[in-house]
Amino acid sequence: MPRKRTMPQFLEDVVTAEKYESWLGRKAAAHVKRDRKRQRTASVSLYKEAIHAAVVLSDGRDAYTGELLDWARIGTYDNDESQAGRHGYKAQHALLPTVDHVDAGATEASFKICAWRTNDAKNDLTVASFLELCQRALEHAGFTVTSPAARSGELDVEEELEPGEGIRVPGTGCRPVA
Repeated sequence: MPRKRTMPQFLEDVVTAEKYESWLGRKAAAHVKRDRKRQRTASVSLYKEAIHAAVVLSDGRDAYTGELLDWARIGTYDNDESQAGRHGYKAQHALLPTVDHVDAGATEASFKICAWRTNDAKNDLTVASFLELCQRALEHAGFTVTSPAARSGELDVEEELEPGEGIRVPGTGCRPVA
């Protein structure tokens, strides 16, 4: 059976095409099942294409943290072992690539690829809500969070966000408070 998709270049010596296609099919089927339970129209073939596009765009990295993902681990996560091994098992799979619904409430499929750890933390939050949560956690730990626009000089210093005000510009930079 000929392949329908071209393997992303970053996966070429990491996983076989068969393993990638199998992973892609399982992820698409799982997301279709979830979305149909939420009364949304979904098809495995369309989700496969959307997820594959997200994989290609990821260039092998977590869409939210920029970390390199451990693509050799796709297809290795075992729920039973996870239950038995708990935190230790999950920590081994922290950089396992997963498929994130960008907005769980959206009516169209929109996916990003991220680490299992990131996806677990983001859960059903929108990207903006997730970034706001990250901002609050960093500020509570003593960091100052500045938007990229503020760092590049596109915003006046007076326009920078106050703690707890929320993030309006995608992506953040942080530095310890002196």
